[in-house]
Amino acid sequence: MPPTPQPVTPDPPAAIARPLLTQSWLDLTFVHWAVDPADAAGLLPPGTVPDTLGGVTYVGLVAFRMHRVGWLRLPGVPYLGTFPETNVRLYSVDAHGRRGVVFLSLDASRLIPVVVGRLGFRMPYLWSRMSVRHDGDTVTYTASRRWPGPRGAGGRLTVRRGEPIEEPTELEHFLTARWGMHGAFFGRSVYLPNAHPRWPLHRAELVACEEDLVTAAGLPGPAGEPVSVLYSPGVPARFGRPARPAGILTP
Repeated sequence: MPPTPQPVTPDPPAAIARPLLTQSWLDLTFVHWAVDPADAAGLLPPGTVPDTLGGVTYVGLVAFRMHRVGWLRLPGVPYLGTFPETNVRLYSVDAHGRRGVVFLSLDASRLIPVVVGRLGFRMPYLWSRMSVRHDGDTVTYTASRRWPGPRGAGGRLTVRRGEPIEEPTELEHFLTARWGMHGAFFGRSVYLPNAHPRWPLHRAELVACEEDLVTAAGLPGPAGEPVSVLYSPGVPARFGRPARPAGILTP
């Protein structure tokens, strides 16, 4: 059993002075459903368990625009590093109490970043046909998977942006204030820290949601309405060097 998880904080616990990766996340929509921790546990990397709030964990469908991914302190790439993305993610905690996210799938519209992510980092990237369109205060995200499959998985998500949130609820902090990701790279479980400014969040109305990405990722289909729908104009983010479960920085 892990120790008491570290507190959920709206600001990162530490700055990342020497980033491994830089990028911006723009026009984000977060849609979340409650999940039985037993359904999530088998999909997490070794050394982690589901992170819960009141005995419940969550699956997130997060759609956005990735903008100018860059290495180290080099400028972000304007074309290959800029593309729509939609991920399915779970919430995890490790033996050090570090809270994080676990990506079950990351659909992206640029083939080269998908290949680099899959071969270079063993991340579950998938190549999809995608778009992000604005119409006044509504945003529509579409995705249709190309490779490696299941071909055609994806859907359409439309939200209407509401008023800014002055003080997020405990659940809204739990779902968005995540300062790292857990993953398995080349057979090793690692924790990759990140840092970014405090999220500017808006509550949002779910206008349409037709998707099968959650079930394609190995989870039961969402039951009922989502428990949380949020929108954010976005933040710049930095990722630091990965740490092994023991907390030792990888070479």
